[in-house]
Amino acid sequence: MNWNDKNIFITGVGGFAGSYLAEELLNQGANVFGLVRRRADGTKPKNLIDHGIQNDVTALEGDLTNITSLANALDESEPDYIFHLAAQSFVPRSFENSAETQIINCIGTSNLLEASRVKDTDAKIVFAGSSEEYGLVISSENQYESATKEYGTIFPKPETIPELPIKETNPLRPMSPYAVSKVYGDHLMQNYYHSYGLDTTVSRAFNHEGAGRGLMFVTSVVTNQIMKLKFGEIENITIGNLNAFRDWSHVKDIVQGYMTLATKGKSGEVYNQGSMRTNSVLSYILLGLEEAGWNIESAETFKGEKKISNPTESDNSSVYGVNFEKTVVDRMLLEGELEYTLSDQGINLETDKGQVKIQFNPDRFRPAEVPILFSNTEKIQKIGATIQHSLKDIVKDQLNFYLKKDNRQ
Repeated sequence: MNWNDKNIFITGVGGFAGSYLAEELLNQGANVFGLVRRRADGTKPKNLIDHGIQNDVTALEGDLTNITSLANALDESEPDYIFHLAAQSFVPRSFENSAETQIINCIGTSNLLEASRVKDTDAKIVFAGSSEEYGLVISSENQYESATKEYGTIFPKPETIPELPIKETNPLRPMSPYAVSKVYGDHLMQNYYHSYGLDTTVSRAFNHEGAGRGLMFVTSVVTNQIMKLKFGEIENITIGNLNAFRDWSHVKDIVQGYMTLATKGKSGEVYNQGSMRTNSVLSYILLGLEEAGWNIESAETFKGEKKISNPTESDNSSVYGVNFEKTVVDRMLLEGELEYTLSDQGINLETDKGQVKIQFNPDRFRPAEVPILFSNTEKIQKIGATIQHSLKDIVKDQLNFYLKKDNRQ
């Protein structure tokens, strides 16, 4: 695909993924327009400044909740492609203020589609959905039983167990207001294709990380604390649920996937984007510490139980029918040999540089936690998308970002 001189309109251009996407498109000769909210101090988004593209992106002032500003932005950009990335995307915040999330994510998406319909745009629209739409994915019979006890009912009921890795045809069981808002946008995008003929494609991207990821997200919570620990600014690491498994990709791989969907994605279709691996929050911490210079010899809970030697030892065995790189700890957690609870209080890590404490913080546990996300990306692979970065690549980039003191808060 030749992006040279193509007009691109990105909502959320000043966000984490939006700024990476804008930089890549600019490097390929595209004309990039981005929707940005007016700032009282007149400054430009930090992400654009960090990428050095603040003067290369044509900023169009507007707001998703203001359909007039979207119509004006479409008039000015005359887009060949639209990437709808803007959203309130922090899951805990959606629990705290659901209405805000629905207004931005639901009404905002509706406004963009309506403006595009009325303006009769023929631009290809790529919507950034989310793996959070899948929500409660059933990984085993035991988990299904415990989830049924906890939530009372599971809808839709699983047709097969396990429901992993997650295909586009998996049931949607959103577990947060944010996830519900993304299901809304996902279905509305498909509806506007079928009802009005708008050229829409939906990406359900699994977690994507890298330098510049927002400080509230767990991978940044982890890597920021690791670098603070390295510089003596804190004494231990504090974290929420270590058992959660996520399919983490580098943001650059997801951006390439968005671009692939724009040019090769079938209209009205949904595509997963992910790495086809799943790793625990605990492994993210352990691998981050090792990349930052600690050699981890063992891990055990504060009470001296659940001791594991060489917890970061690599394991490539098959889980859910897929061979992927993980740690010994990941395998044990996935196979039910190990689980950490709040009653464990925390974990002591024995390293070549002394003991490192991981303290559990109950305030960082979500009201409803998605236990595991693990993508099946065969569909998008068939149209040319690939994953180029390992989990360690992602961790390194985030740690390097926090080498700069101004980025550590």
